[in-house]
Amino acid sequence: MNIVYFAWVRERIGLPQESVQTEAATVKDLVAELAAREDRYAAAFADTSALRVAIDQELSDFDAPLAGVKEVAFFPPMTGG
Repeated sequence: MNIVYFAWVRERIGLPQESVQTEAATVKDLVAELAAREDRYAAAFADTSALRVAIDQELSDFDAPLAGVKEVAFFPPMTGG
């Protein structure tokens, strides 16, 4: 599965995207796996209430299942003007 990071999430992790093998059943499980990797991931995912997630380019939530998913993107909430 491809994981894409935007804005400050990308800055904290230091990668714009990566391909991962995961056994995670939900986005929440994936976040737990990533946060356990090392400090930079833990910092990026410390407060998931400050994050949004898209699955295969559709806005989703952290309880969404990952079966068959090709891409997960993490980004901060957007504000308009």
